[in-house]
Order: sequence, then C-alpha cells, then structure tokens
Amino acid sequence: MPGTTTPSARIQVDEAALDAAIAEASFSGVVVVDVGGERVLERAEGWMHRGFRVPMRADARIAIASGSKLLTALAVLRLVEQGALRLDQRVRELLGHDLPLIDDAVTVEHLLGHTSGIGDYLDEEGDWSPADFPLTVPPHALTTAEAFLPLLGGFPQQHAPGARFAYCNGGYAVLAIVLERVAGEPFQAVVRRLVLEPAGLAATDHLRLDALPGDAARPYVFDEGDEEAVLRLPVQGSGDGGAFTTAADLHRLWLALLDGRIVRPETVALMTAPRHEVPGEGKRAGLGVFLHGEHDALVVEGWDAGASFRSTHLIASRTTVSVLGSTSDGGWPVIGALEPAIDAALAAGA
Repeated sequence: MPGTTTPSARIQVDEAALDAAIAEASFSGVVVVDVGGERVLERAEGWMHRGFRVPMRADARIAIASGSKLLTALAVLRLVEQGALRLDQRVRELLGHDLPLIDDAVTVEHLLGHTSGIGDYLDEEGDWSPADFPLTVPPHALTTAEAFLPLLGGFPQQHAPGARFAYCNGGYAVLAIVLERVAGEPFQAVVRRLVLEPAGLAATDHLRLDALPGDAARPYVFDEGDEEAVLRLPVQGSGDGGAFTTAADLHRLWLALLDGRIVRPETVALMTAPRHEVPGEGKRAGLGVFLHGEHDALVVEGWDAGASFRSTHLIASRTTVSVLGSTSDGGWPVIGALEPAIDAALAAGA
C-alpha cells in the first residue's frame, strides 16, 4: 500500500562499513535513507565550503551530474503527453541543418533510451576523467541548451539508430535543444515548469556555478584541496547534467514520479520497463531512468568534476537511498558500502 512499509522492508545498513568508506574517501556530502515519510539514516560529512570551513548540512543542495538526465527525460515526456512531441518523431525535424552528422533516422525515443548511436562530445567509454578540461568553448557561454551546439558538432554517427544501447551524454544535450525549440523558453525554465513545480521540488534547480547560493555545496574536483570544478563544467547545466538538489528532494521526486504527479501512470510504466542490459554495471536501462539488475528498484547516478552521486528507490517499500558526494570520486566507496544492504532488502521483498 502506498505510504506504508513493514519492518522487514527496512534497510539494515552496516554502520561500521559505512564509517570506513566515509573515512577512506575523505567523503564530503550527504548520505540518507528515507522510508515513506520517515528518515531512518542521515549523515552529513565534510564541508560545504572548504575555504570558510562551513560544515556540510543534510539539507545542502549538491550537484548530481548525470542524475539530472531524469529531469530532462521527464520534461520531454511531459511534452509528449501534451502532444507537442512524439517519441517516434525524427529529431532532424527540429534540428534543421544543425548537427548534420546526426543520422536523419534518430528519434526522440532513441535519444531518451541511449540507442541513438550519435557521436558523443563527452565519451565516458574513452579515457575521460573528471579532472580533465573537456569544454571547447568558454564555460561562461554555456547558459542555454542552444549554446551547446558548437560542442556537439563534428562527431560521426557510431552505429545505426536503435541498434544497441550506448550511454550518450550528447543525446541528452540534444534533447535539451529540442525542449527549448518546442517550448520556446530556456531549457532550465522548461524543466522548472514541467517537472520541478509539479513535483514540489523547491530546492532543485540548474544553478549557476559562478553564483551558487549559500545553501549549495561547492563542487570540488579532488577529495583534498580547494580546487572547485567551475572551469571544467558549463556555468549552467543543460540536458545531460548540472542540476543541484537535496536528499529530501530526491525522495520527493521518486514518490511524485511513481504516484503519477509528474507524468501519467502509463508513461511511468513506459519509462520503467527494462529495455537493455547496461554492460558491466549490473543495471538495466529504462527510458530516462535505470533499474536494478534483478529487482524492482530505480536508479539514477552521476559522475563528473565535483559530483559522485547515486539515488536508488526501492519501489515496494517506498525507500530511497541517496549518496550525494560533492567531490569527483569521494561518493563511490560510500555507494559501494551501501549496496549490500540495498540488495539484501530487495531480496527480502522490499
């Protein structure tokens, strides 16, 4: 029954293993477990601002990198529900002469499901590292989705549209351009209107890195030192990353999604139906969201300069486990320490 849980559904976190992972990684960020309307675990570690020695807070807004793709997908699907877009619509109809190397057969659904085969401007299957400086245009110029066009061009098609799953950041950057052209307003405003406001996510937004508010954790490139990620990232996020959120908003997002308060239940079913195995990661791909490899749980995650993030939602028990790390790598040992507890709870029927 929605909103209820049973004791057997509760995640039993190994606190000693969690402590060890936090210490190993010099973790800076937030770890929470929310069950229905109750928070059963909360850790805020490290610093929101290292220079001023501002301690991390459990309600800090933290960058989630590619976790933002779920917001982009939901905005696209809202427009599909409204009839402004179609899943089978060819993206070329909206791109016109822009990005000519994208195959004319690529559809909105291909981009959402990472099966478009387009060349990726940020290829995570290569030797990319969050410490790199991957942008070929000034970061301060990247304030709209349209501004990403110079970044996205010149990458040949990698395989035929629909042939296979291949994770693609560029596909979601293209979706943001589609959103702007169809809705006639900046990408960030589209997401705010179509997703954040209906879900009640007041603390979530694509914040400007050069004007972060006091309740936002600074994204640090390394586990030690004061080097922030601002020169490695667009000054304001677009379709493939860049949102800031809180642990509480993540739980609200999952509940709003599954309760049909963002998109219709039939759209939720479409998104959460497994389509492809994700090679080497023990996950399955839905449409705009990932699924646990074996059980009914939804996953979003992100890795970038100043962000190491995963949020897992166990559907039956309305439980959300979130790790929001404000450094590039510090979150991953903590995420790994929580995986056995998540798997055990799911195996027990959570």
